[in-house]
Amino acid sequence: MKVLVAVKRVVDYNVKVRVKSDNTAVETANVKMSMNPFDEIAIEEAVRLKEKGVVTEIIAVSCGVTQCQETLRTAMAIGADRGILVECIDELQPLAVAKLLKALVDKEQPGLIILGKQAIDDDCNQTGQMLAALADLPQVTCASKVEVADGKASVTREVDGGAETLSVTLPAVITADLRLNEPRYVTLPNIMKAKKKPLEILKPADLGVDVAPRIKTLKVSEPPKRSAGIKVPDVATLVAKLKNEAKVI
Repeated sequence: MKVLVAVKRVVDYNVKVRVKSDNTAVETANVKMSMNPFDEIAIEEAVRLKEKGVVTEIIAVSCGVTQCQETLRTAMAIGADRGILVECIDELQPLAVAKLLKALVDKEQPGLIILGKQAIDDDCNQTGQMLAALADLPQVTCASKVEVADGKASVTREVDGGAETLSVTLPAVITADLRLNEPRYVTLPNIMKAKKKPLEILKPADLGVDVAPRIKTLKVSEPPKRSAGIKVPDVATLVAKLKNEAKVI
């Protein structure tokens, strides 16, 4: 079975995010970038399925600028067999990415598609669901456990009341949650091997997809600075401040 895994290049989670001086976007120049943590979990899960003998080939896909090749090489160092980069300098919104992935699903015909549940830069949590709708495939989001057997996937996901287990017929779309697994450490030998693995570069036009943005960002600004706390002498003063100043009661 072939598995397609989508990976995104984002600002590293250890970096303090800063807004550009013109308030148009987040600053990415001279900032450390890395693979989206949820996508790293998705790649790890695909590799584990391959180690169990369920999966025969893992294809890592990324959409974005040329530097996304680094993210794909990381995915291949973790265990992906080959990579596909859909190169585009324009801003890619979730619907555009879903359409690009749908075109690749039609081309590659994978038995399973795994994505991170969301990216840590925009927190949209939309691409997986949109892809499932466009490709008319069953989906399970926020997976915390995945088992594949007999053409079906049994997926456990966390819900408000605990956990639920769903069974979906393959091919299907699964989005990975934080507790699905812990990604392995990428060793130097595997990084060197990844450099020799095939990496295909496409353009959105090659897939017949229009990636023009549907939403326009008007302004990006930092949240207001948190003011210092104050001490109150008694409960009566606290209640008065909550009622008259904060107006929360």
